Amino acid sequence: MANIPPIITRRSKRLGRGYGSGKGGHTSGRGQKGQKARRSIGILFEGFKTKKSLLRRLPMQRGKGKLKPHKKAIGINVEFLNILNSGATVNVESLVKAGIVTKEAFKLKVKILGSGELSKKLTVEIPTTKTARTKIEAVGGKVNVA
Repeated sequence: MANIPPIITRRSKRLGRGYGSGKGGHTSGRGQKGQKARRSIGILFEGFKTKKSLLRRLPMQRGKGKLKPHKKAIGINVEFLNILNSGATVNVESLVKAGIVTKEAFKLKVKILGSGELSKKLTVEIPTTKTARTKIEAVGGKVNVA
């Protein structure tokens, strides 16, 4: 085997730990006096601005849960229900099995919309719009929403 030289690693110099640390001494590489020499400065600190600081320019976000994203309902057009077999019941599980909707539909609300034509007789157990309900019932299907 060839002789492989050892890998040399160095630790980073620890600031503010006396003369033995190898970085300066009593000022530890921070210069003399002043705010930056004494402590860390906050991220949002901009000097002593009071009129146009960043925090004053941002709108106030009051209230509980303001920053959470809004959960939206998944809308499915009537024409996509033609994938299912005639006489089948339409619920979230059957829509996921057919590949019309992803598994996230269990967490969100699902609603059937009235766009397109339906040619199969189905029993629907999901909320629908008025136009979707009339199209389903026109073919001979049923809408059972509890």
